[in-house]
Amino acid sequence: MEIYPILLTFTGVALIFLVLLDAFETIVLPRRVTRRFRLTRLFYRSTWKGWSALFRSLSAGRRQETYLSFFGPLSLILLLGIWAAGLIFGFALVNWSSGLPLKAPDGATGFGTYLYLSGSTFFTLGLGDVTPLSPLSRLLTVMESGLGFGFLALVIGYLPALNQSFSRREVNISLLDARAGSPSTAAEMLRRHSRCDGTEALLQTLNEWERWSAELLESHLSYPVLAYFRSQHDNQSWLAALTTIMDTSAFVMAGMKGICAHQAELTFAIARHAIVDLAFVFGCPPRKTPYDRLPPAELASVRTALAEAGLQPAEGDEVAQRLSQLRSMYEPYVFSLSHYLCLAVPPWGPEGPQRRDNWQTSAWEQSPGRPGKPGDKHF
Repeated sequence: MEIYPILLTFTGVALIFLVLLDAFETIVLPRRVTRRFRLTRLFYRSTWKGWSALFRSLSAGRRQETYLSFFGPLSLILLLGIWAAGLIFGFALVNWSSGLPLKAPDGATGFGTYLYLSGSTFFTLGLGDVTPLSPLSRLLTVMESGLGFGFLALVIGYLPALNQSFSRREVNISLLDARAGSPSTAAEMLRRHSRCDGTEALLQTLNEWERWSAELLESHLSYPVLAYFRSQHDNQSWLAALTTIMDTSAFVMAGMKGICAHQAELTFAIARHAIVDLAFVFGCPPRKTPYDRLPPAELASVRTALAEAGLQPAEGDEVAQRLSQLRSMYEPYVFSLSHYLCLAVPPWGPEGPQRRDNWQTSAWEQSPGRPGKPGDKHF
């Protein structure tokens, strides 16, 4: 047998194995894969780089966010199509390079005929116009047909799992709207928990977000494509929510008198774990922060607002230094992911006039004929 057919057969077998391994690691294997070369990783990094570069030129706003939100669902469909095409092409290459006999209506035995047989077999069409004749080609046909059924079953199970994980992620992000503003900020979250029962409410909130951060870590490590799925509202995102929770926890840990510091430490730990691991998965090393999110003047303003709300934020250089140390543990990763995923980093406190929350407005009130009232007070 000549070397050329052997190389083609080996190439077809290698392609089938590569696609099956990649699909197994992406859909079935519930843990992070550290191997450098992966078809899925190469696919997402190359396509997202081009997609995000195309729409970075658009002015920031609803139009840009809408176009960027298309990437997650479209990329998933395209990836499934690439897997199916790879398996069909691989089986066709193995049959054709091995010279396995076929029965075709016009007697054609070119690569196109083998590709047609492979495609109709994979999708189990059962047309019967092209049939294999040798025992080996019949065995390969049965194997490919079984893979087609298995591929369909994996897709049927994969998509609902993604949707469920996405829905669970978005529930708490929506709940954060009334707890921390739109967009969410740490100062607003602490201010809204300044009532007489605010400590208990904040303790429960941080406890819930500790679990949410753990679920985010597990779901997005198992299904990294979820990071590309964007929230329903333009001023919300999983990255902004996670950053707000870390900001809140860091401020409480640095010095809030009479506030649940222990729960804040637990929430901060798992949230920071999530942001660091996700930055590693997407190849986003910590980068120097392009600006100071909490300069001294802003920190003083936040403290004043919290003191007016009845809280007792600690002051002094030691507190500011402790807060700066905590921020340095996660902000470089937040900015790195923000740049890669084109997601905004939330401020520490409301910027400009007090804006209404998402639940306080609607599309009708935002129309030119019925403008909203940005000065409305909360609660």
